Amino acid sequence: MQPEPLKAHAFRLRPGQDLKMEIQAFADREQIEAGWVITCVGSLTHTHLRLANQSIGSRAEGPFEIVSLVGTVSRNGCHLHLCVCDGQGLATGGHLLGENIIYTTAEVVIGESPNLVFTREKDGTTEWAELQVRKKQA
Repeated sequence: MQPEPLKAHAFRLRPGQDLKMEIQAFADREQIEAGWVITCVGSLTHTHLRLANQSIGSRAEGPFEIVSLVGTVSRNGCHLHLCVCDGQGLATGGHLLGENIIYTTAEVVIGESPNLVFTREKDGTTEWAELQVRKKQA
């Protein structure tokens, strides 16, 4: 059995760009169907995160250092979680919403499987559209 091939994408975001919007736009442009964030470092001027078990987003003004970005990436929808630190090193994190604005840079690396497709669908296990993983049809 051969190991599954992996494709890597790397790009840099610039000041003023929206982190989530640009990652989704990249997935759309590159037709990524099953990807994940390998790494991301950079900084933000503003954050907009949905914290654990909250129904609305929480906003904060920085600057902040991006210390972690994780999640699934697909032209069918992304699900991303972000952790940032402020100037005192205090960390906060949560579900990435729109309007997380780049301060100096964001260096993003995304891995992609050419053999899988990620979709987001309601499956009855929760009230949300959750990740569904399928083998790509030949």
